Amino acid sequence: MKNFLLFLLLLLTSLFYSQEMTDINEVATATLDVKGYPDWIEISKRAVWISNGGLNLLHRIDPKENRIIAEVTINEPCAAFTIGFGSVWVASCGDKSIVRISEKNNEIIAKIPSILANDEGSIVADKHGVWVLSDAKGILTRIDPLRNKVVAQIAVKENSFAAMAGFGSIWITNTGDVLGKEPGSVQRIDPKTNTVIATISVGVQPRFLAVGEGGVWALNQVDGSVSRIDPASNKVVATIECQAPGTGGDISAGEGFIWVRVKQQLMLVIDPTTNKVIRKFGPPAGSGAVRAGHGAVWITAHDINKVWRFDPKGLKKSN
Repeated sequence: MKNFLLFLLLLLTSLFYSQEMTDINEVATATLDVKGYPDWIEISKRAVWISNGGLNLLHRIDPKENRIIAEVTINEPCAAFTIGFGSVWVASCGDKSIVRISEKNNEIIAKIPSILANDEGSIVADKHGVWVLSDAKGILTRIDPLRNKVVAQIAVKENSFAAMAGFGSIWITNTGDVLGKEPGSVQRIDPKTNTVIATISVGVQPRFLAVGEGGVWALNQVDGSVSRIDPASNKVVATIECQAPGTGGDISAGEGFIWVRVKQQLMLVIDPTTNKVIRKFGPPAGSGAVRAGHGAVWITAHDINKVWRFDPKGLKKSN
């Protein structure tokens, strides 16, 4: 039986990787060479922002011209940042603060003292405020953008690192035990009451998170699968096998698809109507980030100093 199961696993893995891979360099509508360590991405109505820990910068890209038009100096920018209230909010590990940058003039307008639970954690903004996972012991900090002050601290599960907003809630991943003995989970927080209203078991060590396209999507690092949560029932309704285990990577929802940044190739595309991987992009380029929005998908590869723009207009849903 063990030999049969091993054969089946190898066969499934072989079939997965035999799917045709598209070279991103052949289909990208723009390719930028960015020195340093281009990594986390966020997209606003007017710009694409990319953090660069190697040069202590936040780059602003004009999506109409596909070029860097401004740079803001940040002392050790770290973790996934966010955009909201006319500003970019980025963690400075060097200053142990959340730095607020005006999108209007690209200037720093506030620094709010705060640390991060992990340098691969994240900040997220919704209409209620700005939210920071600020302690690995389990603290979600809420910042009031009108006063630029911390106004609440919410107890969540230990080892919570990624935060996203959507469906009227804040969603966070709990990676569980670092050895993978305890399955991870996703917690749902009600921003009106500052309380956890659901804890949903997913795969082992979920890290990166996306919200949109009809679901909440957690990338599980141990086996590289993606868990899809239905926000109406707070239950996992699908597990998509992506065969992309390991640290690093990213996940984003938008433009009709789910985009998974992986080391083993470059990016996988999940069709949310079928919960299947329908497209693969390469070649492998180490780790990086991905974000979708406003008609485009942006991908970073910090190991080779590349940023790509891909326009998914011709990407078709699976049957």
